[in-house]
Amino acid sequence: MLEISQSISIADDEIELSAIRAQGAGGQNVNKVSSAIHLRFNISASSLSDFYKERLLALKDRRINKEGVIVIKAQQYRTQEKNREDALERLKVLIKEVTAVQKVRRATKASRGARKRRMDTKTQRGKVKALRGKVSE
Repeated sequence: MLEISQSISIADDEIELSAIRAQGAGGQNVNKVSSAIHLRFNISASSLSDFYKERLLALKDRRINKEGVIVIKAQQYRTQEKNREDALERLKVLIKEVTAVQKVRRATKASRGARKRRMDTKTQRGKVKALRGKVSE
């Protein structure tokens, strides 16, 4: 069971984990050991609420393919266990990102007094700079 938050959790059977051989440098060991983890999570077939499913599918993330499956490849660590934890943590962060509802931003205006004070300081600064000119005799 993967706990996302207090109210959201994902059953283990909804997450498909498979071990694959990692890419890149690593000597002879990289060709023998399947230490990388390939995680697949089908959004539409999951037990998440429809609200979260829609928000996940609306994300512009390259890890979500056209079929609505999240594909995460973890190969940062040398051990399979650490890569498994990393893949599950990345899935958790992705889903948590969707659960946070952003506050609606309301446009505000500076008050008349604030605008007047700003203009007064600009005028004062201009006067100071004007006094820096060459002295004429």
